[in-house]
Amino acid sequence: MIACGQLLPAGQNELVPEVAVSDVDEEQLWAAVAEPSRRRVLDVLVAYGQATPTAIARELPVTRQAVSKHLDVLLQVGMVTQRREGREVRYAVDPQRLAVAAQAMAAAADRWSARLRTIRRPADPDGRRDSS
Repeated sequence: MIACGQLLPAGQNELVPEVAVSDVDEEQLWAAVAEPSRRRVLDVLVAYGQATPTAIARELPVTRQAVSKHLDVLLQVGMVTQRREGREVRYAVDPQRLAVAAQAMAAAADRWSARLRTIRRPADPDGRRDSS
């Protein structure tokens, strides 16, 4: 049996998530995607489907070692999965975790929009705040 996050032997095409979605709290997710370079790594993975750290580094103005460190953080929060193919390790975005992240970000945007509406609420002609 293969443990969560363990690399598979060469030739097996199954992706094994590093962590379960429920194992990571929202704060860890926000911290992971707050770094612009990590978002660019995710963009490359979404565009290619899967890639090695070397292939990702060719697309970004960072070293392969920096890409590997960013991938480690993304693995810890479950945003990417890894798979061994011979001597290479390929990474891919976990679509379920990406959907959870998108929902969390949309919920945060909704909360901020509601706060902004409250702040911007226009005053009525009598100087009272509109109650709508």
